[in-house]
Amino acid sequence: MEWETVIGLEIHAQLATQSKIFSAASTAYGAEPNTQACAVDLGLPGVLPVLNESAVRMAVKFGLAIEAEIAPYSVFARKNYFYPDLPKGYQISQFELPIVGNGHLDIEVDGVTKRIGVTRAHLEEDAGKSLHEDFHGLTGIDLNRAGTPLLEIVSEPDMRSAKEAVAYMRKLHELVRYLGVCDGNMQEGSFRCDANVSVRLKGEEKFGTRTEIKNINSFKFVEKAINYEVERQIDILEGGGKVIQETRLYDANKDETRSMRSKEEANDYRYFPDPDLLPVHIEEALKDQIRSELPELPDAKKARFIEQYGMDNESAATLTSSRELADYYETVVKESGGETKLSTNWISGDLIGALNKAGLEIGQCPIEHTRLAGLLKRIADNTISGKIAKQVFDELWNSKASADQIIEEKGLKQITDTGAIEAIIDKIIADNPAQVEQYLGGKDKVFGFFVGQVMKETQGKANPGEVNKMLKEKLKR
Repeated sequence: MEWETVIGLEIHAQLATQSKIFSAASTAYGAEPNTQACAVDLGLPGVLPVLNESAVRMAVKFGLAIEAEIAPYSVFARKNYFYPDLPKGYQISQFELPIVGNGHLDIEVDGVTKRIGVTRAHLEEDAGKSLHEDFHGLTGIDLNRAGTPLLEIVSEPDMRSAKEAVAYMRKLHELVRYLGVCDGNMQEGSFRCDANVSVRLKGEEKFGTRTEIKNINSFKFVEKAINYEVERQIDILEGGGKVIQETRLYDANKDETRSMRSKEEANDYRYFPDPDLLPVHIEEALKDQIRSELPELPDAKKARFIEQYGMDNESAATLTSSRELADYYETVVKESGGETKLSTNWISGDLIGALNKAGLEIGQCPIEHTRLAGLLKRIADNTISGKIAKQVFDELWNSKASADQIIEEKGLKQITDTGAIEAIIDKIIADNPAQVEQYLGGKDKVFGFFVGQVMKETQGKANPGEVNKMLKEKLKR
């Protein structure tokens, strides 16, 4: 039997507001437990929620970026359920009338572009957090997250593999960071995902029974959790069983999903409009104003990089994967005097490699754009060779000196004196008659031996172009 996977994702993006969605309490991460939850967040008697305008503007900005319908009229509802970290006994969310309607996002997998539908994106408040460690069989509750503004972005079930789901999640992550509406910090829970997964026989139209894998906070775990769940469901169906609709957790240590609870339906939550909050009206003028504030979006920037800087698709995708990285690149190009190819190669290669190795983001890069541009200038004007440039790059990473200072202090200027290079070549040829005979006998690979010897003798400072040219002339004789 041939099976087809059907995946829809619900992404929870924490909006980058200073205060909570219905109160003035801070949203700063890392505070002592229960120091940032006020009476409104706890729903104590006599207090009323007041909607944070910044959260509304960020939701609209996101909706405009995915070309979605922005509802002129949206309503907050109470989603009723009991959970220890939800002291009110209900979560304020949007149900029938969300602020963002149908939109879309294009992803690219294995060179193929696919459009993924976005069903809706609605505003809601986050719950608190249960703490199981350090309580010896008991559970502690931290309500600092209670009331934190979330935008829940619900996709259509358009994805057909874990790879597509990861591509979609990455694209959304990239977009919300470009827009500045979410910091995207997955370790801190600012960007997490629930995956709805089902399988059906190839060619069938009816969806299979789905399970929901909750709160996955890494791209790697999303892929692993979905792949595990797909195999589990296929095994059940091929064994004659039935998949149960339920909510499951992904255990990264065991690389498996396990049952958490039966899946609730909307009527289980007894939604009703929140009587303490007025409906939200979005005027056309507000949409126009927010639209005018949109930055150049990732897809448009990538297309421009290909056109303006002559990049290949992969380099453009890499260098526009974050707004900060794209800005860094363009600044280096400008400050290096238009060295586009060198900038592309060094930033997408050595710099990103070093950042990944150190676990740093571009905003934490120890080499400021001015110093990297200084290095590229010295490569371009032949002051240093490409090999020596690697050495200078390492010095830039570990110090605050400029490329010129490092080159001068360490005597790294390229040897361009042809007389000096010629003397070295003559000595190496004289010292290695056997290799000369092999080369003259047709073993062309021996040529690399001579180049290596010259570079070794000059500590990598000889101009490679001159060395190659002069060696060929000398070895003819």
